[in-house]
Amino acid sequence: QVQLVESGGGLVQPGGSLRLSCAASGSIFSFSPYVMGWYRQAPGKQRELVATITSGGNTNYADSVKGRFTISRDNAKNTVYLQMDNLKPEDTAVYYCNARHPIATHIDYWGQGTQVTVSS
Repeated sequence: QVQLVESGGGLVQPGGSLRLSCAASGSIFSFSPYVMGWYRQAPGKQRELVATITSGGNTNYADSVKGRFTISRDNAKNTVYLQMDNLKPEDTAVYYCNARHPIATHIDYWGQGTQVTVSS
């Protein structure tokens, strides 16, 4: 059984920052090969990609967050992070952590989500 547990969400004013964390665990889960990602879903909208990072540290970002968000990972801690700066109201959503096997892409795990609300 693989578990992804997100933390770090909350309420922040526009222009503020938050750092999300996602800790992975599981008896047969080897974190380092997986492509880790952050996705988000706003009310009434489909879930969308925010950022991904490969085992080698290659990153990919949605155009809407480029230059404001930074994804990183610590393989020793089985944890992936999302540093979010200069937050905007349109960033308000539930943020989900994802782990996807790089070859067998049908092997795919999700966290329960953490709420991020950007409002004055």
